[in-house]
Amino acid sequence: MSLASIIVSILIFGFIIFFHELGHFILAKKNDVKVNEFNIGMGPAIISHTKGETTYALRILPFGGSCVMEGEDTSSDDPRAFPTKTVWQRIAIVFAGPFFNFILAFLLSLILLGSIGVDRPVIAEITEGYPAQAAGLQAGDEITRIGNYNIHFYNEVSLYVFFHTGQPLDITYKRGDEKHEATILPKYDEESGRYLIGIVTDGKRTRVNAIDTVKYSFYEIRYQIYSVLSGLRYLVTGRIGLKDMSGTVGIMKVIGDNYTEASNYGVFVTVMQMINIAILLTANLGVMNLLPLPALDGGRLLIFIIEAIRGKRMNEKIENGINYVGFILLMALMVVIMVSDIYKLM
Repeated sequence: MSLASIIVSILIFGFIIFFHELGHFILAKKNDVKVNEFNIGMGPAIISHTKGETTYALRILPFGGSCVMEGEDTSSDDPRAFPTKTVWQRIAIVFAGPFFNFILAFLLSLILLGSIGVDRPVIAEITEGYPAQAAGLQAGDEITRIGNYNIHFYNEVSLYVFFHTGQPLDITYKRGDEKHEATILPKYDEESGRYLIGIVTDGKRTRVNAIDTVKYSFYEIRYQIYSVLSGLRYLVTGRIGLKDMSGTVGIMKVIGDNYTEASNYGVFVTVMQMINIAILLTANLGVMNLLPLPALDGGRLLIFIIEAIRGKRMNEKIENGINYVGFILLMALMVVIMVSDIYKLM
């Protein structure tokens, strides 16, 4: 990786983390919670500045971040401490981080799709000898639905086929003004090592008006969320393992490789590619943080939701203990994945 690609990777990571923590910060302030620290990165501080009651710091390790609120993980008698707020205020503050990731994904999607258009799921060519040909699909047909999933982008077709390998697919498509349906069983392709239905796109993008750009930006977020959840389903069912996951090092390499390749085509293409990656990463961070696991925002939300249902708060020491153990396990997992990333690069 070149120095430029490393810098770009760190900037993209930092911006996404900043936006996530900004969500927590804004809602904490709105609910009159004292914020002690606002950190981007982890480890020793490179730069720090205290303004009012909050210390803002940029830390040496370019991943992670925190919005440290008074009494969040320790006891505090301060009337503005996080635990003194109502359960719904605490839920709003914790949920704001992942929600801001989705807001960022939406804003970046507006820029991306407004600039380069939409890759509509229109077939440019049918591959001979594959199931799509046998099912009667033709060049010019537009796929609108597979199973229970509405299709808006060509990439969604590839993704759906990938996550439903070996299964017959009920496909709905348009030919002119007519709607057609077909059931297709993907065929394994030895060369690519994937199951394919035998359709090809020309890679062209369609420019859409402002209203449709907003609409497709929401579809883009849905597509990214579906991608993450489908990947998690594969992980839980054992179809992929930890070795197939990427942490900070692996993601930085992907960003760097894409930056290096895109830079050969000029500034505009490079910027669009980096925005595309940022959409993927911020949507991933939003979804992953909502998982109901200790130390993640989703784990804390689960505790607060249980509290709201019971009408009684969990013992503070138990809650802090769960979050602490969860944090240690999360850090251990991050180290394992980082070592795996480094091993792959060797």
